[in-house]
Amino acid sequence: MSGWDEGEIYYSDQAQFPPGGASSGDQANGTSRHAALQKFKEFIRNFQCKTQPNVFPYREALVADPKCLLINLADLISYDSDQTLPQLLRQNPADYLPLFETAAAEVLASLRSRVSGDTGEMEEPETGEVQILLRSDQDPVSMRLLGAQYISKLVKISGIVIAASRTKAKATYVTLLCKNCKNVKVVPCRPGLGGAIVPRSCDHIPQPGEEPCPIDPWIVVPDRSKYVDQQTLKLQENPEDVPTGELPRNILLSIDRQLVQTIVPGTRLTIMGIYSIFQASNSSTSHKGAVAVRQPYIRIEEFKKFGSDSNAYENICSKIAPSIFGHGDVKKAVACLLFGGSRKTLPDGVKLRGDINVLLLGDPSTAKSQFLKFVEKTAPIAVYTSGKGSSAAGLTASVIRDNSSREFYLEGGAMVLADGGVVCIDEFDKMRAEDRVAIHEAMEQQTISIAKAGITTVLNSRTSVLAAANPPSGRYDDLKTAQDNIDLQTTILSRFDLIFIVKDIRMYAQDKNIANHIIKVHASAIATTSDTRTSKEDNWLKRYIQYCRAECHPRLSESAASMLQQSYVKIRQDMRRQANETGEAAAIPITVRQLEAIVRLSEALARMRLSHVANDNHVLEAIRLFNNATMDAARSGINQHINLTPEMANEIKQAETQIKRRMGIGSHISERRLIDELSRMGMNESIVRRALLIMHQRDEVEYKRERRVIVRKA
Repeated sequence: MSGWDEGEIYYSDQAQFPPGGASSGDQANGTSRHAALQKFKEFIRNFQCKTQPNVFPYREALVADPKCLLINLADLISYDSDQTLPQLLRQNPADYLPLFETAAAEVLASLRSRVSGDTGEMEEPETGEVQILLRSDQDPVSMRLLGAQYISKLVKISGIVIAASRTKAKATYVTLLCKNCKNVKVVPCRPGLGGAIVPRSCDHIPQPGEEPCPIDPWIVVPDRSKYVDQQTLKLQENPEDVPTGELPRNILLSIDRQLVQTIVPGTRLTIMGIYSIFQASNSSTSHKGAVAVRQPYIRIEEFKKFGSDSNAYENICSKIAPSIFGHGDVKKAVACLLFGGSRKTLPDGVKLRGDINVLLLGDPSTAKSQFLKFVEKTAPIAVYTSGKGSSAAGLTASVIRDNSSREFYLEGGAMVLADGGVVCIDEFDKMRAEDRVAIHEAMEQQTISIAKAGITTVLNSRTSVLAAANPPSGRYDDLKTAQDNIDLQTTILSRFDLIFIVKDIRMYAQDKNIANHIIKVHASAIATTSDTRTSKEDNWLKRYIQYCRAECHPRLSESAASMLQQSYVKIRQDMRRQANETGEAAAIPITVRQLEAIVRLSEALARMRLSHVANDNHVLEAIRLFNNATMDAARSGINQHINLTPEMANEIKQAETQIKRRMGIGSHISERRLIDELSRMGMNESIVRRALLIMHQRDEVEYKRERRVIVRKA
């Protein structure tokens, strides 16, 4: 037993500590972390562009913006030959992202030159934290596929922001003070939406005679804690990614530091972040992806070549809904709507809208909804909604109370989510009147003002509206006036730039062509594959629209402006003359808004050809479209004297004379009996009905008993 007092340590290899236990694991982890830190520093310092040798992009970016650094994962993969860094970042981002940020801060300190301190000695410059933002070219994961295997991993998802919380201060390090012994302890906070873990007991060892510290002695000292800005966003699936019949999923994002207050509701995002478990996804990093898709240079050259082609307008119109036969002017109007005019801001701050609104009104089975569905697929940003299933709050914005914090926050509706795109509203006439009033402001001022539950704010809704509606009786009735057929208020009608009356005309040759076209479409339709979504590469028109809207902002030339002025004055005179002849105002008012509509159409036509000036030809085509659409609708119905041949007008006059002979003032007769009697005299039934309607308009006859009995008035 002599060796016991020699100060040596003896141990026995117990089973409770397995071989190569925790200590060696920690040591290995420590070395790997240190090696990773060195590798990260080398990557930031030494990565060079392949195309430009001796250009160090990350070093220069760090000096230019010391607060944050955007790293492309593809560069990291190409730099690191054994792929350990990208693998570590993907598998364990919560540990290695802070390490990457530490590496960036150390590189920044080494890149900066020393500065003279207060004493005059040269000191190392102070550097703050650097935020690392990651981006990747891989395809985003669907929100529906985020399962248990993705927890604490780096994921990339895309969607549309529907709500954003207020900015809050999130503690990164919390300073605790013991109530008993005044011992100070600094505890780190978990990133994202997690809090700090506060120990239950104080680690101060009491001296003899000193009272020991109780359980839970710590109080938080807010003034000495460290904070960063943090904001919570609610991200919803893109409307085009939601499977039919399913509700869109949403996910919470926690963003901090430089990313705070960069996103507003309605923005489309592609996000890279850490999928973590706290009722939410904690996004450590995010960047705007789908908001502005950068086009490769080769494709831009291809677009410019297409725009300079003299037949660009016709080529684009042929690509609009190719499965629909005819409707040439409607296709041209839809093309103008997709490209849009130029948004202008006047010196006094007034904004003039550049988006074009189109209304399709008419018979069933005239492909109105098909146009809407085509636009929803083709427009870079689009939301499709139906009139009956849409409320005012669902279209504009709703105020919702947060379950956890009990605070109110705004959630944008369809018009806000489609900011910078198109809203397609089907069954527009089936909407309740009070819901339709809610979109008045969105269609002209392009904002949505909210004053609910103590929240007073203005949201942007710079959208085009494409609406489809049926007349009140279901079909468009030529024997009724334009007011009876277009059962919408003039306030909403004046906000539509183009109003098309789409009729199902029964003509032998046309019916034969349509039948032939539809049978061909059905016969040649390719069998639908399991994945019907077209890839980004295929949808050429969508990319061309996006490029034109981003790059081209046309203005009217002087000669085009003077031509437009004369045309507008002439249209107003014609409408005034028509009102004097018929004794009543037109169903669709022709106001200054319609003049602005022609300006917007001219700019859209110029934008299609990538021209920066809208010339006389563009204005002429815009006026032609306007005449064929809105002016036609304004003149439609029973007052359509243009379509009345002199023979028809003569027959109507004769029918009126016979009706007046048959009925004395004050007498009443069944409509059916009157028509039968006049038919026996050799008159056409539709002529008699038209004569009766004209007399009813003039207030010479009156209908009673559900329009079955006619009474002659004085």
